[in-house]
Amino acid sequence: MQTINFKELTISEKIMKAVDDMGFEEATPIQTQSIPYLLKGTDIIGQAQTGTGKTAAFGIPLLEKISPNKKDLQAMVICPTRELAIQVSDEIKKLSKYMNRINVLPVYGGQPISRQIHALRKGVQVVVGTPGRLMDHMRRGTIDVSHINMVVLDEADEMLNMGFREDIETILKDTPSERQTAMFSATLPKPILQIAKKYLKDYKILRVAHKELTVPKIMQSYIEVKQRNKFELLTRLIDINNPNLSLVFCNTKRRVDEIVQELQGRGYFADGLHGDLKQSQRDRVMNSFRNGVIEILVATDVAARGIDVDDVEIVFNYDVPQDEEYYVHRIGRTGRAGREGQAITFAFGKEVYKLKAIERYAKTKIKREKMPSINDVEEARFNGLVQQVGQIVENENIRKETHMIEKLLEEDYSTLDIAAALLKMVMGESKQESKKTDTAIKENGSEPGMARLFINIGKKQGVRPGDVVGAIAGETGMPGDLIGSIDIFDKYTFVEVPIKHADKVLRIMGRNTIKGQPIQIEPAAAK
Repeated sequence: MQTINFKELTISEKIMKAVDDMGFEEATPIQTQSIPYLLKGTDIIGQAQTGTGKTAAFGIPLLEKISPNKKDLQAMVICPTRELAIQVSDEIKKLSKYMNRINVLPVYGGQPISRQIHALRKGVQVVVGTPGRLMDHMRRGTIDVSHINMVVLDEADEMLNMGFREDIETILKDTPSERQTAMFSATLPKPILQIAKKYLKDYKILRVAHKELTVPKIMQSYIEVKQRNKFELLTRLIDINNPNLSLVFCNTKRRVDEIVQELQGRGYFADGLHGDLKQSQRDRVMNSFRNGVIEILVATDVAARGIDVDDVEIVFNYDVPQDEEYYVHRIGRTGRAGREGQAITFAFGKEVYKLKAIERYAKTKIKREKMPSINDVEEARFNGLVQQVGQIVENENIRKETHMIEKLLEEDYSTLDIAAALLKMVMGESKQESKKTDTAIKENGSEPGMARLFINIGKKQGVRPGDVVGAIAGETGMPGDLIGSIDIFDKYTFVEVPIKHADKVLRIMGRNTIKGQPIQIEPAAAK
C-alpha cells in the first residue's frame, strides 16, 4: 500500500519533533493505516509483524490522548514478555521526549514489585506491562484503571500462545467500557477475533499485505548442507562476511547450547538465548549483544522475542524454521532502520521444499548459493587485508614504517619480497609463533601493551578471578600483579597479560589446568 509522510498526519508539534529526532520521515504501512483511525477514536486490530513500526503506530495516538496535567493512569499497553515491555516503554518515552510531565512505566515479573509500587505512587500516565504483573498490581490496588481511556494489546497472538487469555479478558473487563482498544497481532486466529468481538466496539481490521512483511533490502539465500557440516559452514560464512553483529537461529534449546559452546571453543565472541535462562542471564546476554561485547547471538524463536538491535548485519537460519511466519520474524531482525541486511538459511533434502513454501507465503525469492570453500575464506581474509592496507596508506602516518622498509631495501631485498613476507606473517602462516601471537592480539580491544587472551571455561565451571591469576602466575612464574583485567562469563573468560609474556602464557597454560580442568587458551579474536 502507499505510505505517507509523518507530516501529513495530524500529529502535534511536540510529538512530531520527537519523530524527527528518531529519524523517521515516512510512515510504515501499519502506521499509515493505524494512526488516522486511532486518532479518531476507532478501535482497531492491526495485523503486523515485528519490525514493521507498530509501536509508533499505537504510541503516537496514545500520547495524543494523554492529559499531562492529570497524574491518573490514562493508558495501558499489554505485552507478552519483559523484553518487549521494556522496548515498548523506551520507544513511547522517546516519542514523549518534548511533552512535559509524561511518566511511562514498564511493569513486569522478575523486578521487585516494591520498586514499581513506589514509582506508581508518584503518578504514572502510561503503564506498559506483562499480563501477570499488571493483574498483580490491579489486585493490590496499586494500579487504578478507572481513568484509563486506551488499552493496547501488543503481540496478542503470542500472549494467547503463552496462556494469557484469561488474564487479558480480566484486564479488559475491569477497565472502563468506554475506553478505546487496539490489538496488534502477527496472525488473526479464531481466539483473537473472539476477544475482539467481545471487547472491541465497531473495530476495523487493518492488514499489512504479506508482500510487505519482508524488508526489500535483505538479501535472502540458502545453502544445501547436511547436519554434520552445518557448523563448519557457519564459521566459514562468519569469517568471510566478518559481521559486527550476527544472529543465529535454532529450533531447539539444546542446539543453541551446542553451537554456543563450539563457537566459544574456537574463540568467537558468542552467547545464547533460550527459555531455560533466568531473566538476569537474559538481560546480561542482551546487554552484551547491544554493546558489541558479544558479536554472535544464538537464539530460539521464542527467546528472540523483543530483540531490537538495529546493527545486526546477518541472520543465519541454522535450522529451517518450523513455521513460515517464524522465517519472517527472524529475517526482520536485520536490514533495520534503512540498512542493508543478509539472511542465509541452511537446508537439506525435504527442507528445501519447505523453503519454497516460505517463498510463496512471504512473496519473496530465496536464492540458492554454493557452500564456500577454505580458499574462499582465505580470499575473503586477503581482500579484507587489502582494504585495511589501503585505508592505512590513505589515512595514517606511516613515515616510520616507510623508513624501516627503506632499511630492508638496503639489505638487497626487493619490495615484492618484503611485501610477501609481511603478508605471510599477517595471514598466520609464519612459523615464528611469537610474531604470529603479537599480530593476533594487537587490535583485539586490549589495553596498550597488553594481550587479550581467551580461555574456554567460566562461571559455570566455578572460575573466579583469583583462580585465573593463581594458575597463570603459578605455572609461568610471571608476577600476578602484571595480569590485567579479567572478564568472566558463564562459559568462557578473557584475561589480559603483557604482550611480552603472551607467547609464554599461551605455550605453558595450553598444557595446564585451572581448578583441575584442562583448558583451551588462545589470543582473543580481534574486535
